Order: sequence, then structure tokens, then C-alpha cells
Amino acid sequence: MIHGEKKSLETAVASLKEAGFAVSQTCCSRPSCFDLAARKGEKLVFAKFLPDVDSFSQSDSLELVGLSECVSAAPLLIGEKTRETPLEDDTVYSRYNIHAVTPKTFENIIIGKTHPLIQAGPGGYYVDIDGKAVKRRRHELGLSVGKTAEIIGVSRRTLYGYERGMAKASVTAAYNMIHTLGVPAAKTVNVFEKPRNQRACRFLATARDLIAKHKILFKIFEKSSRYRLSTFRKAPFDFVVTVPESKKKIIGGVAKTKEQGLDRRIDEILSVSRIVQAYPILIMEGKELPNRNISCIHHEELAKIRNPEDLISNAT
Repeated sequence: MIHGEKKSLETAVASLKEAGFAVSQTCCSRPSCFDLAARKGEKLVFAKFLPDVDSFSQSDSLELVGLSECVSAAPLLIGEKTRETPLEDDTVYSRYNIHAVTPKTFENIIIGKTHPLIQAGPGGYYVDIDGKAVKRRRHELGLSVGKTAEIIGVSRRTLYGYERGMAKASVTAAYNMIHTLGVPAAKTVNVFEKPRNQRACRFLATARDLIAKHKILFKIFEKSSRYRLSTFRKAPFDFVVTVPESKKKIIGGVAKTKEQGLDRRIDEILSVSRIVQAYPILIMEGKELPNRNISCIHHEELAKIRNPEDLISNAT
């Protein structure tokens, strides 16, 4: 992690804690699709800090979105530029359907509770319009569609699109609309919005391949066919199991006794599990158990597993 990236992360952590968020350890024991997890009430976010948001790969984004779906979290990128172009403050960008903002914008959201209105897209900057509010206010003022469109500087067809939620507005048109109608006509962007079934088939195929190649994960998958098991390559843990009936979550790592940096990785698994409110376990390929405060199970004991809850009850 370079100096500027580290400074942004430290500033963000301070802002999160000041705003009452519980924050995990920074996840750096091995390459990860996120740097930290943070929670406040129902708000749960997995954040990745990087100088250039375009450096975030598609494979990492698929893992981050998949992980966020598993635990009902919002994925978020925090960076300074896209390629050689600096990111604007108070503007929300997107990288593979993941929101991206500057450190200053993130601080404004967390501390100032000021949510941005402007979004950046391939065609420039735009604003989402609250069509119902626009139509209601136009009627209250006794303005026709044609007259309102003329004042704002758009066509009648475009205004109809705004009111029906079928068109985005330019920043100029949005501000003209707010000035004309005298009401908040623009929708703020909620960076804590959780992904809705965005996980691509490519991610699922990759997960299946990983399960098939890893004998221990394959055994877990066999025993968990009624549950949702997701595997991860870019995280301190290796899999997440969710139990639909009880809404329990299990975050698990698979490790060898002499794995380098295992203590650090266990600390990260425990830290993220506390934030996510999941049960952490460690499946060991060796006989020797780490002297850490985490439930462990020998891979040989997986034959006794009948369902995900057994992972917890059989752990020592």
C-alpha cells in the first residue's frame, strides 16, 4: 500500500469511527478485494482504497460484489483518479457497477451526512430526477409541461421522461428545475445501497472451479447443498456459508499449520466476522492447532458434517 493510499485509508477509518461505525482491521495478510469492513446499525460496507479506481480489475469486482451480496453489504471504491483524470468531489463514479468516490466525498457522507447528487457516466455528468416530485410541484404551480420545459431549457419530451423516471438530467437542467420549481427535484445517491443479484455467471463458474479443485471446500460444498456457499480468492477467508432459515453466516478459512502469516490472517477473519456478525471458523489441514481465539476443525472431521451448523458444533 503506497503512502497516499494508506493516508486515505487512515483518514476514512478515523471518519468512520467518529461517525459511530465499528471498523475491522485492515485486511492485508494476502491480496484482498477489500481493505476493511465497517458497520453502523443496518449499514454495512466493504471498502477498497486505491489511487486509481480503473486499476480495480473485473475479477476483483466480481468477488467484491459477490461477497457483498452474501452478507447484505454495500461495496465501495475510494480513490483519487480514473487513469490520469482526477475524480471530482461530491460526484459518484462507477467501476463494474460498484460506486466509487473520492476520500473527501466519503468524509462528507460519513461525517457531514451530505450525500452527492451528481453521477458520472460515459456521456458526462448527470442527475437522477424525482419525477413524482417534479410533476406534483408543477401541478401545484399551475405550470403546463410546455411552459415548464421552456423555462428549464429542455424539450417537452425530455420533461415527460424526467417525470416518468425514464431519463437522466444534465446537471444544468437539474439545477434549472430546482430553481424553477423551488423543491428538491434531484435524488441523492446512496453509496450504502446494497447490490441486487448483480453477481455474474462468471463469478459462479469461478467459484465452482475453485470448489472442484480444492478437496476440503468440495467436501463442505457436498454437505451444504441446501445452503449457500460462496468461495473467495481475494479475501482473508476462503468461504462464506449462509443459512437461509436462521440467517446465520459462517466465515471460514482453510489453512495449513505452517502457513506464513497465519496469525495475521486469523486476526483479520475474526475482525471481519465481528463486523459482519458471522461465526468464524478455521479448517486446518494439519494436526497442530493455532494458539488463537478461533474455532477450529480438522479437515478429517469433515466426514461428520451433515449441515453448516455442524461446522460450528464440531469445531474445537
